[in-house]
Amino acid sequence: MRAGSRSTAVFRRPEGTEREAIPVVDREDRATPRQRRDTDSDTDTDSDTDRDTEAKTQRGGRVRIAVTGASGRLGRAVVAAAAAEGHEVVALDKVAEPAARTSASLPVTAVDVTDYDALRARLAGCEGLIHLAARPSPWDAPPHVVHANNVVGTYNALMAAAEVGIRRVVCASSINAIGGIYSRRPRYDYLPVDEAHPTYAEDAYSLSKWLGEQQADAVARLYPDMRIASLRFHGIRPGPPPREVAPPDQLAAEAKHLWGWVDLDASVRACLLGLRADFTGHEVFFIVAPTTTSAIESAELHRRFYPDVPLRRPLERHEGFYDCQKATRVLGWTHDA
Repeated sequence: MRAGSRSTAVFRRPEGTEREAIPVVDREDRATPRQRRDTDSDTDTDSDTDRDTEAKTQRGGRVRIAVTGASGRLGRAVVAAAAAEGHEVVALDKVAEPAARTSASLPVTAVDVTDYDALRARLAGCEGLIHLAARPSPWDAPPHVVHANNVVGTYNALMAAAEVGIRRVVCASSINAIGGIYSRRPRYDYLPVDEAHPTYAEDAYSLSKWLGEQQADAVARLYPDMRIASLRFHGIRPGPPPREVAPPDQLAAEAKHLWGWVDLDASVRACLLGLRADFTGHEVFFIVAPTTTSAIESAELHRRFYPDVPLRRPLERHEGFYDCQKATRVLGWTHDA
């Protein structure tokens, strides 16, 4: 695969089969048999509702937002921020929690994202979805469990959202979708890295995040009126890390993920902007701080650890190795707002 191209899976139909052109139709005509069973409204009413939701979301109006993984660090912060903006929040996690334990004083309803029917029932009536539920690393469980949980959970979230009429979805992806910290020897074709960089994922977690993005591509093709933002977060933390001289072994380990990080509040803003942004289909965004965690300047880090990887532009002082211009251009996101 040539550098700079987006890594997407290509599926070909068996020889001898033909694909008929599929006209653009109203959502009721495109609905699955299950959708037709579950709706009593006519097509015009459905379309009007979709347009009203789109208008409300784009102008920052109040909508009903479901958040999976609501008990996690990012989930709690997203729930609190969405509630503070006046949205009605449906907080979901694998384990229920009473309102007193959540940052927004909202109860967390139990749902397993790998249980399709249960998740679909919880999403019914919502107008937006922020899907954060996942196994957070390849070490959180045996590899096959991490992979299955994350891939099935993301597919279920996307398809359940589509079936109940949600047209705005944000999914938590990871910088590791292209390979990185969990790789034996990470491969970067150029620096700074952007969304066009191909994937060299190896481990169960990184692979699950890349496959989640491919699933979002597929769902956006199946439901062309959906808008799905996959956010590639990096080492979310509350506030900037101390920029200290690291011992050689730590510095080398951090080289795998390019000494990156992202602030918790900036991550929350990205989630909410992802619901409001005006784009079509599925888009991937790096959500990373513009500076590194290292006390060593970026040009020297490049010279020491990636001397053979071409630089697309000079890196000044402690400038980061991830290019987030797309998030700024499409989402209106900046790290230090």
